[in-house]
Amino acid sequence: MYNDPIISNEEKARPPAIVSLVVPARNEARNIPWVFEQIPACVDEVILVDGESSDATVPMAQHCLPTVRNVRQSGPGKGNALRTGFLEAKGDYVVMMDADGSMSPAEIPHFLHFLEHGYDFVKGSRFVAGGGSLDITPIRRMGNHVLLAATNRLYHASLTDLCYGFCAFRRSFLDQLDLHAAGFEIEAEMIAHALRSGLRIAEVPSLELPRRNGRSNLHAISDGRRVLRTLLSERPGARSSTARGERSAS
Repeated sequence: MYNDPIISNEEKARPPAIVSLVVPARNEARNIPWVFEQIPACVDEVILVDGESSDATVPMAQHCLPTVRNVRQSGPGKGNALRTGFLEAKGDYVVMMDADGSMSPAEIPHFLHFLEHGYDFVKGSRFVAGGGSLDITPIRRMGNHVLLAATNRLYHASLTDLCYGFCAFRRSFLDQLDLHAAGFEIEAEMIAHALRSGLRIAEVPSLELPRRNGRSNLHAISDGRRVLRTLLSERPGARSSTARGERSAS
């Protein structure tokens, strides 16, 4: 957790923020009811980004929540789905979470609390007091530990979790997040760009639950490599060094 930021009088006087929830989904029809029935009243807009599901994901979402906005992602991958949803979001705050039941919507108010008290980017952590995981495998735990250590070293940070996609941020900072990743590495890209941009970041405890039905699309080894490449390429000074090298070669 970071030190409390100073909240300006202007921030205190603002009207209640509008909250958008972005949920990427592909073939999650059996999980959608559990997720949607727990969405708290503080969420004003729910955007389901469908990844060409072959099951009843979209009609099930409409049945469970008639006001849901169904959007088709413009290309393959979780990163593309999230970027599509972020561009569609109309809220002041944007929350992202998975559709497989591994993240509880009941935790969303905790994320919003920190946004309302001056933070710009809030991420869930399974490894702070009050957090945990009922699903992480030894390989995933080890991979997260290695990638987290790399992040803290490269970005001079002190985070406690990395590969966990339950996050919330101020939509006004979407340009600073500068997202381009297509796959699962988008979660690391978001954190890397938030750190690099100097955004005020908070971590909140979160309990990762087992996927309720179906199988995950995550591939620990190949996706871990993509995360590491993202962390290295986006680290402070990496782009300027590349640009200098290109100019020297020309």
